[in-house]
Amino acid sequence: MILSIAAVVVGLVLLVWSADRFVDGAVGMARFFGMSTFLIGMLVVGFGTSAPEMVVSILSALNDTPQLALGNAYGSNIANIALILGVTALVTPLVVQKQAMSRDIPILIAMTVLTVLLLMDGNVSFADGAVLLLAFVVITVFNVSMELHAKHKRKKNADTPNPDMPVENVSIVKSTLWLLIGLALLIASSRMLVWGAVNMAHFLGVSDLLIGLTIVAVGTSLPELASSIAAARRGENDLAVGNIIGSNLFNTLVVVGIASVITPIKAMDADVLSRDLPIMSALTLLLFLICFPLFKSKRAKISRKKNERFGFGRIGGALFLSLYVAYLVLLGIQAV
Repeated sequence: MILSIAAVVVGLVLLVWSADRFVDGAVGMARFFGMSTFLIGMLVVGFGTSAPEMVVSILSALNDTPQLALGNAYGSNIANIALILGVTALVTPLVVQKQAMSRDIPILIAMTVLTVLLLMDGNVSFADGAVLLLAFVVITVFNVSMELHAKHKRKKNADTPNPDMPVENVSIVKSTLWLLIGLALLIASSRMLVWGAVNMAHFLGVSDLLIGLTIVAVGTSLPELASSIAAARRGENDLAVGNIIGSNLFNTLVVVGIASVITPIKAMDADVLSRDLPIMSALTLLLFLICFPLFKSKRAKISRKKNERFGFGRIGGALFLSLYVAYLVLLGIQAV
């Protein structure tokens, strides 16, 4: 019991510290390359924090249990929007770029629709997986090329590389080291915290079902949760939102794509089509709708006036968090 308590305490401290270092590295990388923190949040933070899901996907496919990859990917996507953005917005109201509203969230919605269409026949074939992976490559190339074009345009107009950040000397080596160290410790500390919490719950007589729906479900999303809160707390809202969009794209396209390419899913669990996909799709659409300011604050007024950013306030955060609690209750009822 003492060891479990120590694991929770040490894991929590490491989680908070590593999240800050991870954000430091991501912001430094954005400044060095003159790219927006939103893109870095999508490509580096979002994909990086989804690395555990990719490992689970590959291992489950190799062990001939690719269905686990589906549950892992779609469950993570639901948690990313409902839990992580919900909690983050409660901590500090989020304000996101117009680019996210006009391009990246619609892309995420389009990829969700593509996934639904591919899975309507009840299986995920090798061809389906190849289409998902190809879509991921196309989207990544498109986003990078658009960012490079915007960077070239800013230079041509003699603007600063990134108008949201001051120009300063940044060490790319230091930023990369903090990024990698922060990511490694984020994943390790989250696993340590979950291990200690599960042992403590077992000691207190908590059922495996309740542990799975609470500690384990939240624990798998701790890296994204910690990095998003750390970014938002420091005013890097684009990084926090980009993290979620990038993570969901990665889960939807790469995690499921890799699993089905290795081992095609011939008999998909009915709950995926009747429960998880509809909930994930609805939350993704709701994310787009709710990003418009739902609260009247000084920050939101400024955003509307400039017509460059859109608010995601505490009301929206509370709504998403309540939806996630309802989702866990639904899982618990169905499990019983």
